[in-house]
Amino acid sequence: MSHKEIERHSTRTVKLGDGVLLPYLRQAKRYYRIAGYFTSSLFEIAGEDLSGIEEVRIVCNSDVSPEDLAVAKRSAGAARNREAALLGKLDTQIETDALLNRPRYERLQTFLDQRPGAIRVAPDDRCGFVHGKAGWIELHDGRQLAFIGSMNETRAGWSQHYEILWEDHSEEGVRWVLEEFEYLWRNSVELPDTVLKEIHRRSQRVEVELEAIEDEGEVAPAALIESPMYREGLSLSPWQRAFVGEAMNHLRWFSAVRLLVADEVGLGKTLSLATATLALTLHGDQQRRANQRAKAVAILAPKSLTEQWQTELLDKLGIPIARWNSQIKVWVDPEGRPISPVGAEQIQRCPLRIGIISTGLITYPSKEREYLEGMRFDTLVLDESHKARRRRGIGQKGGPNELMRFMLEAAGRSRHVLLGTATPMQTEVEDLWDQLDILDRGARFVLGHDLSPWRYPDHAIPLLTGEDPCEDPEQAWKYLRSPLPPIDSSEESDFRRVFYNIRTELGLDEQTFETHHSLTAIDQDLREDLEDLLRARRNGTTFFQRHNPAVRHVVLRKRTVLEEAGLLDRVGVILHPNVEAVSDTPGYQALFEDKALFTTESFQMAYEAAAEFGKAYGKRVGGAGFMVNMLRQRLCSSIYAGENTARKLLEGLHLQEELAEAEEDEADLEALLDPDTAAMPGAEREALERFLEAIESMRGEDPKSAAVRHYLVNEGWAEHHGCIIFSQYYDTAHWIARQVAQLYPTQPVGLYAGAGKSLLLLGDQESSAERESLKQQVQNRALRLMVATDAACEGLNLQKLGTLINVDLPWNPVRLEQRIGRIKRFGQTRSDVDMLNLVYQGTVDETIYNRLSERMRDRYDIFGSLPDTIEDEWIEDEEELERQIQQYIEQQEKVNGFDLRYNQTRDTEEDVWRECVRVLSRRDLDVLMRSGW
Repeated sequence: MSHKEIERHSTRTVKLGDGVLLPYLRQAKRYYRIAGYFTSSLFEIAGEDLSGIEEVRIVCNSDVSPEDLAVAKRSAGAARNREAALLGKLDTQIETDALLNRPRYERLQTFLDQRPGAIRVAPDDRCGFVHGKAGWIELHDGRQLAFIGSMNETRAGWSQHYEILWEDHSEEGVRWVLEEFEYLWRNSVELPDTVLKEIHRRSQRVEVELEAIEDEGEVAPAALIESPMYREGLSLSPWQRAFVGEAMNHLRWFSAVRLLVADEVGLGKTLSLATATLALTLHGDQQRRANQRAKAVAILAPKSLTEQWQTELLDKLGIPIARWNSQIKVWVDPEGRPISPVGAEQIQRCPLRIGIISTGLITYPSKEREYLEGMRFDTLVLDESHKARRRRGIGQKGGPNELMRFMLEAAGRSRHVLLGTATPMQTEVEDLWDQLDILDRGARFVLGHDLSPWRYPDHAIPLLTGEDPCEDPEQAWKYLRSPLPPIDSSEESDFRRVFYNIRTELGLDEQTFETHHSLTAIDQDLREDLEDLLRARRNGTTFFQRHNPAVRHVVLRKRTVLEEAGLLDRVGVILHPNVEAVSDTPGYQALFEDKALFTTESFQMAYEAAAEFGKAYGKRVGGAGFMVNMLRQRLCSSIYAGENTARKLLEGLHLQEELAEAEEDEADLEALLDPDTAAMPGAEREALERFLEAIESMRGEDPKSAAVRHYLVNEGWAEHHGCIIFSQYYDTAHWIARQVAQLYPTQPVGLYAGAGKSLLLLGDQESSAERESLKQQVQNRALRLMVATDAACEGLNLQKLGTLINVDLPWNPVRLEQRIGRIKRFGQTRSDVDMLNLVYQGTVDETIYNRLSERMRDRYDIFGSLPDTIEDEWIEDEEELERQIQQYIEQQEKVNGFDLRYNQTRDTEEDVWRECVRVLSRRDLDVLMRSGW
């Protein structure tokens, strides 16, 4: 073949595929290619001519950023998810793509089977965004050529677009292209297994109707394998898929599902609950007759989470759900558009298959609640279920709060009940029984008959902790006969054998979960087998630690176990203030005395005046616990917030924010201070005036503002890692946001708060912002400084930020755990995140850690861990410190029933859902999800 050293071609004059490259490829011995994105059409033109080439290497582009690659490097689980998300550039129109291009996928699959590793992708941090396209060909006769051009790997790119190609036979040109290719090849990585699986899946994909899926375990993957998150290459985590599997097991065992997911903060319980809810909904639709109206599927969640639920189900699972807008009494779609008639009664008629409702409608009397109290539910979900609990008094346990009362009644009218919390016990171990009581209503297989000892925490908890091994068969039988555990509820072969024989001997089928037979009704040999089973230990745990209603119906997975399994990044927490962990020691020492901020005499005068006000108010208004502490808490948040509240009190203004932020949902807080009542008594007014006088004498920078500036600037938190700053009060958060915006006038600062309060600040300017927009900007790394109220605690993912500042400390351990959970979660690029806790010297906040830790201490016995973001400051001397640390280590190493059942996570290596080839079409799924109640 005669040729010039350089020949120039364009689609204007020649077909680039057939007329230029194919003749060379038919004679090629080796073929190297710098291509565009990896797509299924990579060999659309030349694919049939590559089979005879001895060596083929292709390097493709990717969107892998340095931060994302750092995540992928740290754990196998993270690498699978991250690489799949960033490297999978297959056609997202799966339905038509898989149907029309099956031969293309089959050809690509054959190529990859025959030449594993022949295609690689180039990460951005090593190679930059690879936009150039070129190739090198060596022919059998030894000749070499290179080409450079704009061609895309699509039929349109070769034949319809305007493209140019330079064909170069010079030694210098060939060498240059080959060197460029070798550089990219050395710095590239192999195609992730998830992409290879998707190619194989699409080559065999078929659409089926819902009724054709007979196995309950196949419903969820058939519905979700082509959901938005899977189309993007992401997937559910192994423990999330396992929760769906657990729900399907319960459906098989009990014909109804009663589960609490209590995975630790940051493990994605929303998706676990959502996916299980979808699977149960579709299973119910399979059984529904054509002329039957769909039964209600309702999700109850705090108002701050309702939009997140709606957004997450649509964006990740592709499922539209309706949200009840209590202000205008109408159902709205994910864009906030009304989709139902107006009226409180419409809450009974959700126009979509799944509806989400704020728990605020339940907590306080409302017309909507009256309608909900008359409804039956196919599936009822309660998120943040720890808020449904019995009231606590000093030394006594009261009745259920309004949310728990509603749930107890509604659960009795529901087939499936799912609860979700990252903190199953807020104050005491007995709180777990509040959750089990809800699950038990209408389902006696949870806690058994009315006289079952499982109904009494005082009796049951010693069995769960192992304190009482309960090895006596007669005593154990009282617990075993109601509820009688399902045979398949354990993988222990001895357990399954013994309980199969017990059911057989007593004539009980698999759907019977209680018996009134005494132990003597069982054969002596079988009683001896049962006694052996009761005495057997597994990993140091007793029989009832492994087999009890809590373990069966509460699904708990711990970060540490998932980290050790390589399924989750291990992220530590470095606590501040800590003089040993700062670079600017003089600046630090000017701010802190030990772990508290220096304060002035004027501050202490204000603090004492706040205490005097609370004392005087408490004498006048009995039982006003929140109001007694409120002014001190506001001052401990910031001097600015304290001043705001004192002025409102003096002027008789409504304490809207202060009351909204209170957690005492048991009382009508708005009645605590009525601005229309008579003038404030003298003692209270005098205390407030002294408070404001002291504040006035402190004009200047608040110590907390100075500390925030020190860590953001002097310690480099803003520049190097990004930061989320938390306050439980909006005015403190807004004040801090303005301070930070002044500090960085050219950088955007987000303020994430309740509905209608979120802002974006730039220097002196600020504008309203949608919370979803702020979250997206953080994910895109366009926003590196975020200030938030505790509205951001539940469900907000901010793992792109690496540091956290608590401007104030909530008196609730749940909040601290949820705050650090915003950044200590999957996708965090740092191996250790920094958390700064700011407290004023000489205030009640200095003792908060003691109170929090004491309240959490009982969690050791059942759950085996405390939040690692709270220091155990109940310890007063070094000997006690050493003893408690040792106890903590031993407890962490001790395996309990939850560990054995749920943390030995199956399905850890591969996402088997990715092999699902029998799928529901997105159109059919959408039709199902748009059938209302």
